[in-house]
Amino acid sequence: MPDSSTPKLTIALNFWTMWGYPSADAEWNADQRAAAIKEAGFDAIAYGPDPAIKEAIAKHGLRFGGAFDASEVEQFEPKIKACLEIDNGPINCQLCDHDTPVEEAVEKTVELMKVSESLGAEVHLEMHRDTCTETPEKQYAIIEGVLAKTGKKPRVNFDFSHPGIVKHLNPDNYAERLFEDIPCFQASTLWHMRPFNGHHCQIPITDGNGNFSPEYEDIRPFIKAALEHWLAGPKPNNELWVVPELGPTRGGYGLSCFPTIWEDAIVLGKDIQKFWAELTA
Repeated sequence: MPDSSTPKLTIALNFWTMWGYPSADAEWNADQRAAAIKEAGFDAIAYGPDPAIKEAIAKHGLRFGGAFDASEVEQFEPKIKACLEIDNGPINCQLCDHDTPVEEAVEKTVELMKVSESLGAEVHLEMHRDTCTETPEKQYAIIEGVLAKTGKKPRVNFDFSHPGIVKHLNPDNYAERLFEDIPCFQASTLWHMRPFNGHHCQIPITDGNGNFSPEYEDIRPFIKAALEHWLAGPKPNNELWVVPELGPTRGGYGLSCFPTIWEDAIVLGKDIQKFWAELTA
């Protein structure tokens, strides 16, 4: 019998959001990061399988969803098992490279899903630059190729910030251009929500004075529409994990002129919680 209870939203913060916080010379360790996530009112950690996380989530009552990159089939099982050693939240995979042929990516995605299923893991193929899913065309060709070979689509983590900049979008057509496969999005249990526009894969959430930035105001309707789409679908596990996926200044996602990335991530996470509460009331 299907679960008719209110669907659950799990907000998972990526540890890399706290790189260099509170300072480059005194960066928080796993325990301090987990404590801050709990104090901010969030539920889980999203990161690679760092052994220190297992102790931290037990101490602070958090969940964990893993992440890994892989290029060879032989890497799948050990990397998935390493994530499951910590917790069995949904797992994110960045697969292969930008120049991996679609046919090869399809074969490897089929194997990824087989290994995932055999281990009882929910592994998602991430839509991401510099992977086999670098362009929307390759992403959807892989989805269709897997469907043709297996009769079902792979789990996909739709980080829309990547096709958002590839397609040079305007705010008034984010939803129209990006929701090409709503049923596939609805079948996922993991979503990386990095706010973006058609020219920048990450934008500031606030203006540094506690107000939403104009760019973030532009994308808020898209965020709400995505949650509406998911809630209108089959709601697998009756739970959606959303990662307010803000990258740090180190590495280039955040720019030096942005407000503090971790503090912006808190604002983004709470806004997603607000949308969810409104839609499930």
